[in-house]
Parts: sequence; C-alpha cells; structure tokens
Amino acid sequence: MIESLKSVTPISIEVLTKKGEMSIRWADEVTHVYSLFGLRKNCPCVMCRGGHELMDQFEPGFFLVDPSLTTGGKDLRIEKILPIGHHAIRIYWSDGHNEGMLRYENLRYWGEWIERNKNSDQE
Repeated sequence: MIESLKSVTPISIEVLTKKGEMSIRWADEVTHVYSLFGLRKNCPCVMCRGGHELMDQFEPGFFLVDPSLTTGGKDLRIEKILPIGHHAIRIYWSDGHNEGMLRYENLRYWGEWIERNKNSDQE
C-alpha cells in the first residue's frame, strides 16, 4: 500500500536507452529502475490488456525477463515521455505505440515488486 503522496511523486525520470531501462527517483528519495521490456509488456491500455475488464491486471514478472531473449525486446526504445496531470505519464514507444497511461501509483508498486523479486531467481 502506498503510504504517502511523496511516495508517488516523481522528482526525476531518466531513460537509460543503452541499458534498456528507465529510472524514477521519487520525492521520498527512493529510486526504482524498470526494464523497458517490462514497461512495454505492462502497458495498461485496453488493447494491450485484452479488454476493459483486464485493464488493472498486470504481469510484473515481465520486469525480470532478459529482453535479449525475446523477439524485439532488446530493440525497444522510448521516443518521448509526456506527463498526464500530476498522476501519470504517457510513453511514446519506438514500435509506434502510445496509448497507455502509466499511473505513478502503479509504477511505484512495480518498482517495489521488482526490488523484492529481482534476486529470487538467483537464490
């Protein structure tokens, strides 16, 4: 559960194209790093989710997938990011997609999920 507005307020968003990652530094000084592959696979739009009833169902496991082992995953790039109010961003992808609105609350949740799970396959 997100405990404060600070925890879902980004102070910087950086795209690390060569690493295939995007990082967000939150107002509470926590930084999360997301794979571009995981972000693209978790696009919240109705088309990517497969219907309105599935728009809040995500697959965070894609954040742990090595994109070099997928078709097209290692070639994904973010062309631009635009804020949507004070609650979300829209990513314009190199594959032409730009329909999803990524809410900060979801990004924060995914970042915490990644931190908890990123080393579980190495144990």
